[in-house]
Amino acid sequence: MRSRGKKPTNTLITWRFLLVCSVVLLVFMTLVARAAFLQVIEPDKARSESDKRTVRVEKQHVQRGMIFDRNGKELAVSVPVVSVYADPKALHKSLISKVLRQARKNGEDQQALAENTVELDKRIAAYYNNDIRWRELADVLRIDPSKVNSRLRDNPKRRFVYLKRQVTPAVANYIGDLRLPGIHLLDESKRYYPAGEVTAHVIGFTNIDGHGIEGIEKLYEKALTGVEGQRTIRKDAQGREVEVLDERERVEPESIHLSIDQRIQAIAYKAVKSAVLSYKATSGSAMVVDVKTGEVLAMVNSPSFNPNNLSDAAPHKRRNRAITDLFEPGSTVKPLAILAGLDYGVIQPDSIVDTYPGWMRVGGSLVQDTRNHGEMTLREILKYSSNMGVTKVSQELPKDYFVGLYQKVGFGSDSGTGMVGESSGLFYPNRRWSDHEIAALSFGYNLAVSTAQMARFYAMLGSGGVMRPLTVLKQESVPEGERVFQQKDVEAVVHMMESVFEKGGTAQKVHVDGYRAAGKTGTSKKAAVGGYGDEYVGYFAGIAPASNPRLAVVVLINEPGGDVYYGGATAGPAFAEIVSNALRILNVAPDKDAVAYVEGKDNDA
Repeated sequence: MRSRGKKPTNTLITWRFLLVCSVVLLVFMTLVARAAFLQVIEPDKARSESDKRTVRVEKQHVQRGMIFDRNGKELAVSVPVVSVYADPKALHKSLISKVLRQARKNGEDQQALAENTVELDKRIAAYYNNDIRWRELADVLRIDPSKVNSRLRDNPKRRFVYLKRQVTPAVANYIGDLRLPGIHLLDESKRYYPAGEVTAHVIGFTNIDGHGIEGIEKLYEKALTGVEGQRTIRKDAQGREVEVLDERERVEPESIHLSIDQRIQAIAYKAVKSAVLSYKATSGSAMVVDVKTGEVLAMVNSPSFNPNNLSDAAPHKRRNRAITDLFEPGSTVKPLAILAGLDYGVIQPDSIVDTYPGWMRVGGSLVQDTRNHGEMTLREILKYSSNMGVTKVSQELPKDYFVGLYQKVGFGSDSGTGMVGESSGLFYPNRRWSDHEIAALSFGYNLAVSTAQMARFYAMLGSGGVMRPLTVLKQESVPEGERVFQQKDVEAVVHMMESVFEKGGTAQKVHVDGYRAAGKTGTSKKAAVGGYGDEYVGYFAGIAPASNPRLAVVVLINEPGGDVYYGGATAGPAFAEIVSNALRILNVAPDKDAVAYVEGKDNDA
């Protein structure tokens, strides 16, 4: 006979088995549902979390491109530097960990201390202040310790703050040896300019992030920068690379080869700086141009600045005055009036112009020379810089034609260099011109031009009447130009311009060693409110060698102090120094056997 107690036992076992199976099935279905939810309905979050742990992006940095002169001399290079930055949040966590560890060693309740924020902060501050390494960090960075402390501890939630940019590798190594928590080193590069202030206005400079903000550095920013490479990879738990997700090749930056000749640039800068200091002038500029190609071999200004240390680079020192500052050119444009007469046919190279009695009224205003020269040849008009002579020539020409020539030779438009901040000058050819304004235009008033525009005009004279835009890039071939004047007329005027160095000429004290030069002095009053002030601008512009021109040189001395302010006296010596030395550097054969130094009387040219 079976026992009655066995049936309830089997039922209980079956019920328990079913319950366990149901629970297991429910857990399994929950896991499947959760997996399906994460992988099908919202997969992005799972992928994001996975990528945070396994995906890494490696950047392939590129150095900024180099800038060379025409002979391959480095004018701008990138040197390795290191920036120091901090992670205040990581530092705070490290300090908390160290304080709690110290409390545990002392037998204190670590959990209670962690919950007592006031006491914890007090101990963190004491631990930080007792660590001498933080004072060593401030000392090596040459930063006040209080500033370092404020950056590190004022906001412990911050993840990034610079302590100092672009320190030397030696300083970076010292900081690395300190092994400070939350302090990191970042490899960067810094721009260095070997020529310093000599090429500062041409090359320009970059900001602390390596972006060009002046000169060539800004003009060719895109070419000099390049594009960083990037590899996106997946790593396993041991840090081994298991998959390359994306790879972009870096684009190497270009190197810029300028037309500037560093040797001539240094000579021109020395000459202009010496003239500015000698005559106590406000500023000075000079440009040297190859007349056969339009290449700018030198572009200098004084005062200048050191692009490697901008602490003393005031705005007035940083301005590239050769392309930005405008002045009335005075007598340096008188050759254009003679050329206009020859080109239109109202005069011939051997023509005589009667300037008696040395003055006349044009349109109710007075035009005069320093003395009565009477009848003058065209050569003598340029030699003595006669206002009467060029005025008489300009009166024979149609106004539209005469004014149009000034526009045709580049006045009122930029010189073609493309430099940042270049001015187009002040010249309005389409307005109504009075007779006196035309007369004043012939001897360099009623227009304002830059040193670069004057250099382009004289380069046209040196090239035999062919106008080419100026360029600061090295040219592999001779660029095509536009003929403005007949070569025979230009050569005749260039020969006349040699007379300014002769006895009685406006540059009789100026001599160019070994070379025949053709030039023109200029002295103009500076415009002021209501007319003209008491300040002057001295010019000297010319080409050499006169027998076969190679260089056009323009020198400007702004507001010379004292009683000497004529262009022949202030800018003339600098012109002679630049021309003679530059031609020797270029191995141009001398075309003058003897060197004459003639004393004479100054005049107002």
